[in-house]
Amino acid sequence: MELFIIFISAAVVNNFVLAYFLGICPFIGVSNKLSSASSMGMATTFVMVLTAIVSYLLYNFILVPFGLEFLQIPSFILVIASLVQFVEMVIKKISQPLYRALGIFLPLITTNCAILGLALFISMRDYNFIESVIFGVGAGAGFTLALVIMAGIREELELADVPKGFRGAPITLITAGILALAFMGFAGMI
Repeated sequence: MELFIIFISAAVVNNFVLAYFLGICPFIGVSNKLSSASSMGMATTFVMVLTAIVSYLLYNFILVPFGLEFLQIPSFILVIASLVQFVEMVIKKISQPLYRALGIFLPLITTNCAILGLALFISMRDYNFIESVIFGVGAGAGFTLALVIMAGIREELELADVPKGFRGAPITLITAGILALAFMGFAGMI
């Protein structure tokens, strides 16, 4: 039951994008088409799960035993950058159209603060290995959920009669704010 709560908390209640406002750059940048949003969400989820595994192992088996906790942030950044390069190479080999569709946003996963936040939350909350993996999966699922919902709304907004002053970025930011308020309503549930 506790693992289910960790998953739901990371995916919905404490959604990295809509509750902590982490990962806003890809949230706004890639959420204009449903296909690219879901692909970016899956790639980010994959990186988050790998980051959860590697950062847990690095923190608990190298940094803490040797008293190197002060190297936590630089070592997590190095891990994230390496994992993103790996994912980028895999996507480039597997699907060239997806690689082109994600464009600059794929390497930007490296600078996605949601992934660094995930690694830091795991060590701060003292999750065990299984809890870390579940937290990574939940955070990735929540990130993907936020991207897909926003992409669906933005695709509908293209067909809507939006006042001229609100077209483009303004209506996107207003929509993101309303979506964040809706997700914050879940905070009292768990």
